Amino acid sequence: MHIKDALSVLNLQTSLNLDDIKLAYRRAAAKYHPDHNPAGLEMMQLVNAAYETLKQAAADNKIDDHYSTDDIQDYGEALNAALNAIQGLGLDIELCGAWIWVSGDTRPHKETLKSAHFLWSPHKQRWYFRSEQYKSHNRHSWGMEKIRGVHGS
Repeated sequence: MHIKDALSVLNLQTSLNLDDIKLAYRRAAAKYHPDHNPAGLEMMQLVNAAYETLKQAAADNKIDDHYSTDDIQDYGEALNAALNAIQGLGLDIELCGAWIWVSGDTRPHKETLKSAHFLWSPHKQRWYFRSEQYKSHNRHSWGMEKIRGVHGS
């Protein structure tokens, strides 16, 4: 997971120390725990990945103002709302970095996916969710295997 994605999942700003990261992790873990949240399993996977990324980045002193998340607010909340909207539909949900990819028999659930702000990727034949404020700087046409290799799954 990229540092900026990890910061936005935990709703953090830059210039952080390890204590700030731990506190944000604990808050997110309590908020998105599977006992309290229908989409808790997927959210906890994202929260854990974000925590590991930031813990390593803080240890290596790699978090600076270059990774400002001012343009992406409450991304964790947006992810949680999107996951809860499609929970129980019987779709295949895959987390790659901080993006949600949905496949399976999605045609009957097209309107539900659209209302949850998922977008269709004709190249990958899947629905995906990302922050509305996200601006892609990548102009490559990556397949899912390349995305999984770079961002994990």
